[in-house]
Amino acid sequence: MYIELKDLSKSIRGTTVLQNINLRFEQGRIYGLKGPNGCGKTMLMRTICGLIRPTEGTVDINGEVLWSKISFPRSIGILIENPAFLPQYTGLKNLQMLANLQNKVDTQQLRETLTAVGLEPDDPRKYRKYSLGMKQRLGVAAAVAERPDIILLDEPINALDEKGVQLIKALLLRERERGAIIIIACHDKEELEFLSNEIIEIEEGKIKGQYVLEKDGDQDE
Repeated sequence: MYIELKDLSKSIRGTTVLQNINLRFEQGRIYGLKGPNGCGKTMLMRTICGLIRPTEGTVDINGEVLWSKISFPRSIGILIENPAFLPQYTGLKNLQMLANLQNKVDTQQLRETLTAVGLEPDDPRKYRKYSLGMKQRLGVAAAVAERPDIILLDEPINALDEKGVQLIKALLLRERERGAIIIIACHDKEELEFLSNEIIEIEEGKIKGQYVLEKDGDQDE
């Protein structure tokens, strides 16, 4: 499994927001996107998952080009900006309704995922009663529940307390070991570097740098 971006550019109303992006993402690795607000991190994620069509260039998902062979990656979990769920249902019910769209996972796996992010599966509270941190945890749970090949997370530890941060970090490391491609954007430099195998620096829609971080268990680069 891989993702390859070739000469990728995106312009909106005459403004270039991504310019000549060439990147390759491999399975079993976490890639950290680093850069200031408005630099293009979220737009890059939206392009990879098929929500935004590039003006130029291609997004190749394991040999299938988005907007040519497929419209969206076949196996992907996404948390971009603020998570949104049906306010009148519990966290578990929301996940069940999402899972019913593809029938890839059962309720037991959903319950395990909720526990992994620090939510009680049998909590009777409706989503509208959730705190900001609980909503964030549910958003991460929804992104990883079906064990997708690709996981895109924009600020996954936003609004979380220390316990929540540790739980999400442990979950992402397990997903990496499972073989997922994980791409995350995070303003916390220390946490981003702890999680990532590679850091990609973006500035004004351009790749300004890319470097590998040595991790225990990594093969020679």
